[in-house]
Amino acid sequence: MDFDYTMAIGSFLVAIVVGLTGMGGGALMTPMLVTFFGVPPLAAVSSDLVAAAVMKPVGSLVHLRQGTVNLKLVRWLCAGSIPAAFCGVLIARAFGDGAEVQEVIQKALGVALLIAATGLAIRGYLAMKDRAEGRTAATGRRTAEPGEPASTGLPSVTVRRVPTVLIGVVGGLVVGMTSVGSGSLIIVALLAVYPRLKANQLVGTDLVQAVPLVMSAALGHLLFGDFKLSVTAALLVGSIPGVYIGSRISSRAPGGLIRRVLAFVLLASALKMFQVSNTVTVWVLIGVLLAAPIFWMFLRTRNGLPALPWAPATAGREDTAAARKPDE
Repeated sequence: MDFDYTMAIGSFLVAIVVGLTGMGGGALMTPMLVTFFGVPPLAAVSSDLVAAAVMKPVGSLVHLRQGTVNLKLVRWLCAGSIPAAFCGVLIARAFGDGAEVQEVIQKALGVALLIAATGLAIRGYLAMKDRAEGRTAATGRRTAEPGEPASTGLPSVTVRRVPTVLIGVVGGLVVGMTSVGSGSLIIVALLAVYPRLKANQLVGTDLVQAVPLVMSAALGHLLFGDFKLSVTAALLVGSIPGVYIGSRISSRAPGGLIRRVLAFVLLASALKMFQVSNTVTVWVLIGVLLAAPIFWMFLRTRNGLPALPWAPATAGREDTAAARKPDE
């Protein structure tokens, strides 16, 4: 068995993203195997899922210890995702290589990921507006306090059983067929159905529910897929330490930081779902990295805040007060 060290390094970098954001495993790992290492698509899906079955519990344990997991949601998601994931493998095999089905799913995922990235940007804007208006939890703050970590306690949410099970079913089918969706699709759906969950808590809940989901899909691919031990070994060597490091950062980092990373990974994953070339993807992401801070500074100054978050806020507040004085 030949061991590919460059593949292990690539999986380490992707696994940090998985631990940090709860997504990107299939959406980034499988395209990486196919595009950069020439692994056949079915073998890439099978090997990635088997590696993920070992990698996911590492990140999940970190989030469980930090209290960032809603176990009620996990149970209802698993009720739909576990049987659906195994069935997804059988469906993919029934369609042969599943190329046409996978293309349709990738396009739908691309749209969903772009919508989710936009939603996270809007959530960040609301957080900035809360700060500019001096809102607190007592006066109707719409977002978490700046710097508040995920481990300060889970919000009380009422579990919507039917939508949650349906999310698990759809996510399980997609994961079983393509290895994409255990984070990318399910975390987007959770964000829509349970908007009160913070970004860190979405990550923790999704990582824990993905453990039995991915194990079910991995079992199906071990029995009916195209599992390659050499590929899986390289993925595991890089992904286990990577997902641990990413999870440690995610479980302790401020929600605003996680939100920015989530939005960036969503955009990158969406571009890959639309089969955008690597060159164009890199240039688009560089453009976003350069343009987003400038646009954000513009929005901050428009709302009476200093352009840079670490700059003194007194000048902005005095200008805002002076502007409002004639109206009082």
